[in-house]
Amino acid sequence: MRTLLIIIFSCLVCFCPIETKCQNTDRTITYLLRQLDSLINQKMTESGIVGLGAAMIVNQKIVWTKGYGYADLENKKPFTHNTIMNIASISKTFTGVCLMQMIENKRADLDEDINKYLPFKVINPYYPDEKITLRHLATHTSSLNDRFPFYNEMYHYGNDSPLDLGDFLKDYFAPEGKYYSKDNFLAKKPGSYREYSNLAAGLAGYIVEIISGEKLNELSKKNIFKPLKMSNTGWFFSEVNRANHSKLYRKDGDTLKPIQLYGVPTYPDGGVRTSVSELAKFFIALLNEGKYKGVRILKKETGQEMLRYQFNTANKPENVNLAKLNSGIFWATKQSATKIGHAGTDIGLKTEMLANLTKDVGIVLFTNTELSENDLIKYHYGIFELLFACGEKIKIIQAR
Repeated sequence: MRTLLIIIFSCLVCFCPIETKCQNTDRTITYLLRQLDSLINQKMTESGIVGLGAAMIVNQKIVWTKGYGYADLENKKPFTHNTIMNIASISKTFTGVCLMQMIENKRADLDEDINKYLPFKVINPYYPDEKITLRHLATHTSSLNDRFPFYNEMYHYGNDSPLDLGDFLKDYFAPEGKYYSKDNFLAKKPGSYREYSNLAAGLAGYIVEIISGEKLNELSKKNIFKPLKMSNTGWFFSEVNRANHSKLYRKDGDTLKPIQLYGVPTYPDGGVRTSVSELAKFFIALLNEGKYKGVRILKKETGQEMLRYQFNTANKPENVNLAKLNSGIFWATKQSATKIGHAGTDIGLKTEMLANLTKDVGIVLFTNTELSENDLIKYHYGIFELLFACGEKIKIIQAR
């Protein structure tokens, strides 16, 4: 499909009128984006996706942002590039940056036992003598387990979760806690097995709070949002303009169901609310070793370490195929190791923040409608591939 899209876009370029080189470039890109609009609208109509926003990054510059459809279908409120939405697990990259800021300031060590920082003990009962480290948490090799359906039962609909992050984690991981179970852990040695864990990310965020003496949302605001001028971004409903927040939907056969907005107690694993235009700034900073438009949120070497592949043939989890997956710090390869970044999946939404391996084309994509697995592949990922193919073609056009 990807190859076909590139061929289509190449053909479109060939038919653009040729005048001066500069005019030709502008006309070609304009025509390309017009065709992109048509293809996205077609896929939205076919799929029932209510609203989406997207941003395209080429050579670490935002070259295009746009919204389609509705943020609020009932009131016909358009979804724009400034519409706010919860971005699910892409939030972990913000937790990762805050963690790496602690590392670069020598207030934490990725390979230190997390129990050095915590006010309660987290010990895998299957491997009680093995330490769990911050690197384990950040690469999903900690042996900590999201116990379902319990995890989903913690969603708080209508507002932010009233549960305190630290209290919830203590109740889940400490043997005396009311949510404690051996099933909260895998029967795997820490570091030996990769199993995606939201609660591990929540724990990493809590450790950042303990080390810094500040709440993660306040630390993020001071060290990420304000420097990057992400003025419409926050972790909680209380921090954003709720009137600009997209509604969420679920497509169930031919029926479209509204989903009430929600919060979670482990907000560092998925709580950021932002727009595609603002998330694109943050994404560029990550791709550019911690810097966006001259503003640094990480030192160069720290940014490099966050994105550095943590696994190799001599040191990798037993269930990881390096040809398909590798991991940075709350960062990973995707799509059979052809992309890097992070994605998000949650009730009523799907989000992407992915770039190619050379980091010169990146896409941010939000959709506010939960689809069936088949439709997700066909339409959501289909739209992503359209965007990516267009970004690659713009890169080529700009280089001429």
